[in-house]
Amino acid sequence: MLKFIISYIKRNKIKSAIIFVLLIAYYFCLPKQLFKAPTTTVITSANNDLLGAQIADDGQWRFPQNDSVPEKFKTCIIQFEDAYFYKHPGFNPISIFKALRDNLKSGGVKRGGSTLTQQVIRLSRQNQKRTYFEKFIELILATRLEFRESKARILAYYASNAPFGGNVVGLDTASWRYFNRSANQLSWAESATLAVLPNAPSLIYPGKNHEILLKKRNALLKKLLQNNLIDDLTYNLSIAEPLPQKPYPLPQIASHLLQKIAQTHRGKHIQTTIKKPLQERVNHIVKTHYNQLSQNEIYNAAVLILDVKTRKVLAYVGNTPTDKAHQKDVDIIDKPRSTGSILKPFLYAAMLDAGDMLPNTLVADVPTQFGSYNPENYSKTYDGAVPASWALSRSLNVPSVRMLQEFGLDRFHHYLKKLNLKDLKYNANHYGLSLILGGAESNLWDLCKSYAALSSTLNHFSETSSEYFSNEFCEPTFLASETTDFGKKTLDKVLFDAASIYLTYESLKEVNRPEGDESWAFFDGSKQIAWKTGTSFGFRDAWAIGTTKDYVVGVWVGNADGEGRPGLVGVQTAAPILFDVFDILPNSEWFTKPYDEMQEASICKKSGYRASPNCDDVEEKFIQLSGLKTKPCPYHVLVHLDITETYQVNSSCEDISNITNKSWFVLPPLMAYYYKTKNPFYKPLPKFRSDCLGDNTITMQFIYPKENNTVFLPKDFDGTLNDLVIKIAHSKPESNVFWYIDDTYTANTKDIHELAIIPTKGKYLITVVDEFGNEARRWIEISE
Repeated sequence: MLKFIISYIKRNKIKSAIIFVLLIAYYFCLPKQLFKAPTTTVITSANNDLLGAQIADDGQWRFPQNDSVPEKFKTCIIQFEDAYFYKHPGFNPISIFKALRDNLKSGGVKRGGSTLTQQVIRLSRQNQKRTYFEKFIELILATRLEFRESKARILAYYASNAPFGGNVVGLDTASWRYFNRSANQLSWAESATLAVLPNAPSLIYPGKNHEILLKKRNALLKKLLQNNLIDDLTYNLSIAEPLPQKPYPLPQIASHLLQKIAQTHRGKHIQTTIKKPLQERVNHIVKTHYNQLSQNEIYNAAVLILDVKTRKVLAYVGNTPTDKAHQKDVDIIDKPRSTGSILKPFLYAAMLDAGDMLPNTLVADVPTQFGSYNPENYSKTYDGAVPASWALSRSLNVPSVRMLQEFGLDRFHHYLKKLNLKDLKYNANHYGLSLILGGAESNLWDLCKSYAALSSTLNHFSETSSEYFSNEFCEPTFLASETTDFGKKTLDKVLFDAASIYLTYESLKEVNRPEGDESWAFFDGSKQIAWKTGTSFGFRDAWAIGTTKDYVVGVWVGNADGEGRPGLVGVQTAAPILFDVFDILPNSEWFTKPYDEMQEASICKKSGYRASPNCDDVEEKFIQLSGLKTKPCPYHVLVHLDITETYQVNSSCEDISNITNKSWFVLPPLMAYYYKTKNPFYKPLPKFRSDCLGDNTITMQFIYPKENNTVFLPKDFDGTLNDLVIKIAHSKPESNVFWYIDDTYTANTKDIHELAIIPTKGKYLITVVDEFGNEARRWIEISE
């Protein structure tokens, strides 16, 4: 045979060359990519349920190519369009002959005779004018397609690109638009309906020419019955099914995630990590709270749920179902907003990790001023001294700022940069101490990512041989095709050690939930959650982020345009959403205590410091290893009392055998001044007995006004100025204190050291001197 071909080529060189050229042309005549039209962006859930779709750039609802064709539709379309589909080579000579005969008799085109393969070619050529020459081209290309692709692939081409009326293209789109379900879930009647639609999509489709569509569908069902493809019962039930009346809107269950994915995967079918039932329930929760919040002109909110162990996004609600006037299309989750107090747990963990304090170390809560910066607690009150854990759980501002100042602004900024908070763009000095109270911006995605990383660190430490993972602070993912790489195991911490994280979560678990609020009534109180709220300056942003061993839930509430509203507070607006979401999540066990990073130590109950020899009330507690280097309690001193324990004495006035040595809890004067108002059992040091020589160190501090403060004197209705009341705290309040204004003696006080004056506008030096010669000074400026 080969010799014959070679001989023929030698004898017929021109003919052979022509044949070779034709074969080459035939081989390359079919485009590598048949269909180039833009497609719809489609996202599905982790179980491949449709979550949403974004229309293609040409205004068509055309889902991306699907290589899978449901059996029912496959059977229907072959029986209706091309019964010999699996037998012909791309064209059916008998059908072509019959079509040619009928068309010549009628003088027009009455019958097509095209196979499904030819129809695929016609669709790919964007429906060229129907001429005999075009039919010839289709026939050539159809045979080439049969050589190149399998029958299943050709059928998939047809199902994905056939027109189904209006701007609906493809089986997947049509099944959702006309029956509100996927093509795999269609009945025989529904599959038959869609099989007959591409035959004349401009003439018949749901809502138009109803009777013609019904007649065609039932005729196809009758053919299926006659060919024993369905039984009598199926046939009778199928013809009884009604036709769809009008198209359904495509699902928009995760519309903002769809927008996000479309930015990088436009026109593709993307399977996400979203759990559809959970997403729908969170959507309902957000909608319910939006209906309440909008009455206070609060229109926007966002919720993000992460799986701690896989770092996958389980629910993504970028905004409320508001209107365009209130930016309903804005995805809040990745937008920078003022952080409020939401960064405080990171400072607490950093100080524990660095060994700068223990969980319940007392921190000062007194009026404080750093230059022109004057932080205040939300309640406008002060406790004098509070445990650090309590300052965190109650979100007290002044102790947090003082802790930041003590820890170091640059040092804390370094920790935050390691969290990869992308909106933290400036250096530490740009933010100043307000960094801890909302002076910086971040977004819900980064914050949830950070909390998930801390929780995962604890989980991994407990699950391994007390080891960490090098890539713990990785990005979460909403793409089902991606898996998280946590890096290699290491004995070295990545940022915070496990004990510091655990102790931080123990404090956050103790945050008090509001009482008497109906929105909290149905929450399962047995769930243990570490959570924190935040409120930005001007009531513009309300935050709530919580974590368990398995989940992180983040909530932001506010107005996308930045408008503040009264009552826009984290605990009142964001926290109820947080706990409604946790209420629908499975219960989680509490984190395992990381004993390998902890050690039992003697702790002073009152001060929270490591117990000194003078501490009389001590408890054994597990603390982080770095906490062993903290200083012992500075607030317990050993005092010498007389036998009645009424006065302090010493050897100059009392026999040593009659002296009682007792531990005494003593705070500095300014802290003690506010502490005793909240702690009625606080006892100041007893006085020295009058016949004793010597005395303890005496201290006094200004309570008001603050250093370099400008004071505005208010006026009464009659125009008279109100008094300015100056206060000091003295370690021996029974002492005489002498007051001077600009070196001019003004008054003296005893027991209660307050002075009311009415100065004129200007700058003054206030000087106080006690009877022991101790002195304190403060500059103030008066403005009217």
